[in-house]
Amino acid sequence: MPPVQPGRHTANIEGDFVVFIIGMRFNKPWLVARWWPVFTAMPKMLTYLESHPDKGLLGSNISVSGLTLRLTQYWRSFDHLEAFAKDAADPHLEAWRRYNQEIAASGDVGVFHETFKVAAGSYEAVYANMPVTGLAAAAAHAPLGSTSRARTRIAAD
Repeated sequence: MPPVQPGRHTANIEGDFVVFIIGMRFNKPWLVARWWPVFTAMPKMLTYLESHPDKGLLGSNISVSGLTLRLTQYWRSFDHLEAFAKDAADPHLEAWRRYNQEIAASGDVGVFHETFKVAAGSYEAVYANMPVTGLAAAAAHAPLGSTSRARTRIAAD
């Protein structure tokens, strides 16, 4: 278990970046043979991306809520994300085709994604007494003074 970082911290990242949230839902959890290929595809992709940092994945974390798995990923750019998604030499495209051909029409497994382009300086993050996580784990974890305000950090003024 990662150690708690006492006090308030923030995430610092140079330039623009992309937040990509992707997930799956076990609509019929008893049909293991239907959801297993979807469930096992993402760890393989993450292992591949971690061994190929030039692909642009900065970091990721997973969460579970009921029947839904959600993976939040931080990418250097949309171009990196799109290139990975479309390159036949990378593991995503074949898994996506297989899902569409064998599983999608049944409704047994749901999938989703959301993509957010984040302009430099137009984000804010606070971690109080937390292990290094989220954007701070994907970028840089830095101390944050106790008088810092969200409006200032996100340059809303």
